Amino acid sequence: MKLRFNGPIDGVLMIRLSGNWQIGEDLPSPNEIKNKLESETDIQRVAFDTKELTQWDSSLPILLLKIKNLCSEKKIYMDSDGLPRGAQRLIELATAVPIEKDARSVGENKTFLSLVGTETIHFLKSAKEMIAFIGEAFLAFIKFLSGKARYRRSDLFKTIQGCGAQALPIVSLISILVGLILAFVGAIQLKMFGAQIYIANLVGIAMVRVMGAVMTGIIMAGRTGAAFAAQIGTMEVNEEIDALKTLGISPMEFLVLPRMLALVFMMPLLCIYADLMGILGGGIVAIGMLDLNISQYYIQTKEAISLNDLWIGLFHSAVFGVLVALAGCLRGIQCGRSSADVGNAATSAVVTGIVSIIVATAIITIMCNVLGI
Repeated sequence: MKLRFNGPIDGVLMIRLSGNWQIGEDLPSPNEIKNKLESETDIQRVAFDTKELTQWDSSLPILLLKIKNLCSEKKIYMDSDGLPRGAQRLIELATAVPIEKDARSVGENKTFLSLVGTETIHFLKSAKEMIAFIGEAFLAFIKFLSGKARYRRSDLFKTIQGCGAQALPIVSLISILVGLILAFVGAIQLKMFGAQIYIANLVGIAMVRVMGAVMTGIIMAGRTGAAFAAQIGTMEVNEEIDALKTLGISPMEFLVLPRMLALVFMMPLLCIYADLMGILGGGIVAIGMLDLNISQYYIQTKEAISLNDLWIGLFHSAVFGVLVALAGCLRGIQCGRSSADVGNAATSAVVTGIVSIIVATAIITIMCNVLGI
């Protein structure tokens, strides 16, 4: 007999399980237990004795769940202490989250004030996390300057290659097109006054002072910032970041610091390259449409651009490099535990990076205007 009953004694019904409880074996029917519970009226608790149980598979938890449901209907307490630990765990998992009836059809109606409050709390929480992340990144940078940061130099050089050389084709294309657009728009107006030569001034100052850095920053936000978020987000999903913390390695130093340094180093170089490509694009319009020669365009561009314009553009690019790196790494660290969260983190990193670039551009422009540079 694989199923025997003892009692009930003092309101306790003992169910003894023995032998092999596996699919394919000749197993007792749950109706035996049901009939026993219905025939005895003084049962207050059901207990189990599995000392003689040798092997079991999913057939045992299925039977136990049916017994648990019968006990719940008759308000009888089911004591699972005598069951194998694995069976107890399966029962706990199966009954941990009850199924909600009509959960999809019934929605919670939130008032306007409730929605505003929820979004405000979410914003404040995100702001707190962002400030804490920036503080940790700053501390990691201080450790880098003191030579105490723990990171792999190979990761830094690999990230520099990905942020620098591999980004040249897309930076070249976008910068040349931006220079073409600026020159073409300016040519329509300047040609009316016979001032075509000032196309060089327009394109040169715009690209060197702001547009080269801004366009490079936006490109890197969409290309590199999203990649950072996806890489770190995937590590978060795979619990690799938790493993680093367990080993006593700071994710800020090991993951964030190399990416931030790579972008800070490469953004000014990419900005200079973008400036040259934009001036080249403007020269194509000036020489091809306005009949200017190369020497005229070169001399006018050289006279129009000052070192202040160049330094302001490089400062823009360095700030954008920090913002893009922080946005990508922050969203990656905040990523959830599913594959869909990785995509959301990449999207959020791009949006955060571009918004940060626009806001920083406005602030730096106002500061330069106040300082008179």
